[in-house]
Amino acid sequence: MKKISPDMPELQSMNLIDETVEKIRNIIPEAFTDNKIDFDVLKQLLGNNVSDKEERYGLNWHGKRRARQLALTPSRGTLRPSKADSVDWDTTKNIMIEGDNLEVLKLLQKSYAGEVKLIFIDPPYNTGKDFVYPDDFQDNIKNYLELTGQSEGGVRLSTNAETSGRYHTDWLNMIYPRLKLAKNLLSDDGVILVSLDDVEASNLRLLLNEIFGEECFVGIFPWRSRTAKADVPYGVSNDVEWIIAFANKGFIAGREGERKYYQSADYADRWRLQDLTKNTTREQRPNSYFTIVNPKNGDKYPASATRTWSVTPDTIPEYLAQGKIVFPGDYDFLKLSKPAFRVFEREDREKAMRKYGIDSLKMSVSTYLPEKEVGRTEHGSKDIRALFESQIFPYPKPVSLIEFFIKNMTNEGDLIVDFFAGSGTTGHAVMKACAEEHKSRRFILVQLPEPLLESNKEQKTAFDYCKTLGVPAKISELTKERLRRAGTKIRQENPEWQGDSGFRVFRLDTSNIRPWEATADSLLQELETHISPILNDRNEDDLLTELLLKRGIDLSVNIAQRQFAGLTVSCADNGKLFTCFAKTIPASLVEELAQGILGWHRELNATKETVCYFLDDAFENNAAKINLCAILEQQGLTNLHSL
Repeated sequence: MKKISPDMPELQSMNLIDETVEKIRNIIPEAFTDNKIDFDVLKQLLGNNVSDKEERYGLNWHGKRRARQLALTPSRGTLRPSKADSVDWDTTKNIMIEGDNLEVLKLLQKSYAGEVKLIFIDPPYNTGKDFVYPDDFQDNIKNYLELTGQSEGGVRLSTNAETSGRYHTDWLNMIYPRLKLAKNLLSDDGVILVSLDDVEASNLRLLLNEIFGEECFVGIFPWRSRTAKADVPYGVSNDVEWIIAFANKGFIAGREGERKYYQSADYADRWRLQDLTKNTTREQRPNSYFTIVNPKNGDKYPASATRTWSVTPDTIPEYLAQGKIVFPGDYDFLKLSKPAFRVFEREDREKAMRKYGIDSLKMSVSTYLPEKEVGRTEHGSKDIRALFESQIFPYPKPVSLIEFFIKNMTNEGDLIVDFFAGSGTTGHAVMKACAEEHKSRRFILVQLPEPLLESNKEQKTAFDYCKTLGVPAKISELTKERLRRAGTKIRQENPEWQGDSGFRVFRLDTSNIRPWEATADSLLQELETHISPILNDRNEDDLLTELLLKRGIDLSVNIAQRQFAGLTVSCADNGKLFTCFAKTIPASLVEELAQGILGWHRELNATKETVCYFLDDAFENNAAKINLCAILEQQGLTNLHSL
């Protein structure tokens, strides 16, 4: 049985450097010498694809290297479940996490790498008023707890004032490591949407080019957030914000079923109509300037001098033989004044397969957002007032805006992530879209428990509202309350919908395993406190959640429990993980405990990759531990660990 200590990889988030090195090893094993990368060999193997020029195109700023390193540094924190704050804990697949999104993104890497279809984030705009705090390279968990008022500390919360001298730099250092970590979460057909205003738009585009690759750029969606204002600089009202999209190669936007297909008795396959004319003149396409004759009745349809046919005379006989041309009067349900082109559904599917590799029919999405469908900021304010009867959040995104992207860019079963959750609009939009389309999607939201200040005019209403709710005055408390109220409202408006309107709440904290920090002066005290390796204020749910994260298991999986020999055993994800955190395991009960676990494992038909965890100091003696290991290993369960 392997004993796990806090400094071991098993209790850290994914080491992205090790992961990258391993990927290189699998692709180019000859680039390694003595188990390390030989960069001279690597450069030779890559040939002309290597650039070592000091001057190159890209975005650089003070602190970029450190920001990159920050993304690669594993987290030693964990997430702790908060069932009291949750809704439908036992059945929901939605997740809301309170914590610094940098640390949370690190913790989610093992469980959700390559699993997310859509990331929508609305990060703090660099207005000089935004909540900004410095990430700490040495201990970001401690830094986070201090800055959010959860422990004693002297670091001051501040805004990124334009007078700081590091106006753009601070913002870039904040967003860069978070975007690098977010990239790993996207599925092969995943897409990320980042909303922001003019201040950092040009920098963000360059940043996304670097992280995702220029070839992954999808488009920029201009969103009109407000009507024009008077008394503005230069007499120009900046009413548009930008939503920049980058995606992996398998991504395709669009909604299925938008095209109108007809079913007629003369053809087994459904079909649709396509314009048979082209926006070209007689001079531009002389071969397409001719008269089409209906062979059934002799009716003639001459081309227009300013809009010719899209076909030529030599192709007409073949198209007529294939039934590809539909004339006025062919079908009573059509009102045609000129011939149209028939496109069969199978042809659309074959085209989609050739072009995208999928058998799907979707209408493309324009970057020109339909204002009536997506709304403006004022509609986001109405969404908030409909739930809270007061304007507790300034400048919220409308639910309809994010819902538009969800409906056009995700499908059944997809996972949507927002790690700048704010008021929780994305979670609201996911539930609303699911109810309207009767589809099952799920979300993960991350929001910093940013303290609300009574002295801040923009936060005063939210501060007072938290007091009326009897909760700490923090933005994340209002995020949770918004999700609760939105879920209730959606169910009331869609009584036939039986989908998921709940969410599990987790909070970022230090690891449950007590760190070893002994010095010469404190050695005796450390030895005394390490009688138990688990922190005093932690429980079995805390431990189980940490193991789910570190083993790469989804936080929304069902956890089952059974009693064997009076000892509680938990099973996660249909047998991938078994835990017994009993504080005492007598030698006399080891046989019954082991046989209970083995029987449950066989019942689930679980694999031999199953991992089991116990508390190291729970065993009555060393013989009890050895006996348990022997019984389990004899039946193939060899991944045994103790904490």
